[in-house]
Amino acid sequence: MLEAPARLDWVVVTPNSIPMSEAAAWVATPASGAVVTFAGVVRDHSEGRPGVTAMTYEAYEEVAQDKLADVVREARERYEGIERLAVWHRTGRLELSEVSVVVAVSAAHRDEAFAAARFVIDTLKETVPIWKREHWEAGEDWAEATMPISAVPTNQGRSS
Repeated sequence: MLEAPARLDWVVVTPNSIPMSEAAAWVATPASGAVVTFAGVVRDHSEGRPGVTAMTYEAYEEVAQDKLADVVREARERYEGIERLAVWHRTGRLELSEVSVVVAVSAAHRDEAFAAARFVIDTLKETVPIWKREHWEAGEDWAEATMPISAVPTNQGRSS
């Protein structure tokens, strides 16, 4: 079990398992009419590579956590009405169907919650230095569908 912060955002990079239900429960507030959760899980294939059996995620946890916090700050700039936002990412070896990342967002309305959650997951994949190594029966290697790390994009105008 993770220790909940007293603030409105909860950003974690951890080798420990991620309790999805805890993230959803933590973001729910009396003012939120919507709670959106997204979970990324380890699947048995990737681009051009069937038979994946596991993944290993690597990160310099302090740097990755700081970059995740930047993504969360930008989401708050872009989407009004976000109550709470939790982003947790695993490191280490994960087996098939294990949760590698959770994004949970609460807001007064569903449009903002969905948009913010989508922004956070898409942006973290582009900006946070977390690497994955795929394992399959015949060997292991870094994921082929990786992208170079870029800066967190800044707000080009708030959504309503």
